[in-house]
Amino acid sequence: MPWLLLVVGGLFEVGFTTCLRYVDGFRNLPWTLGFLASVTLSMGLLEVASRSIPLGTAYAVWGGIGAVGTVIVGIAWFGEPAHLTRVLLILAIVACIAGLKLTAGH
Repeated sequence: MPWLLLVVGGLFEVGFTTCLRYVDGFRNLPWTLGFLASVTLSMGLLEVASRSIPLGTAYAVWGGIGAVGTVIVGIAWFGEPAHLTRVLLILAIVACIAGLKLTAGH
């Protein structure tokens, strides 16, 4: 269960980074509320998951999910570049996240 909470927390990190694009100095209330809700849930789930998962591993996985997800959102919705080198580097992050998961119990 802690790993599921960590993944969901990472997805909420994607939510708060995406909201940041629209908060307009925190003057855009709906996006600001979305940001605040997402960051609260994301950090809260990270905290709960890190009770059972080593903190360094939990933080790296959470941050990696957020980074990869945010790049995917940028490519899919905001027209950011998706050239081969960038995609390969994203896949490297995913491989590192999987490696951390696989070695967390050792």
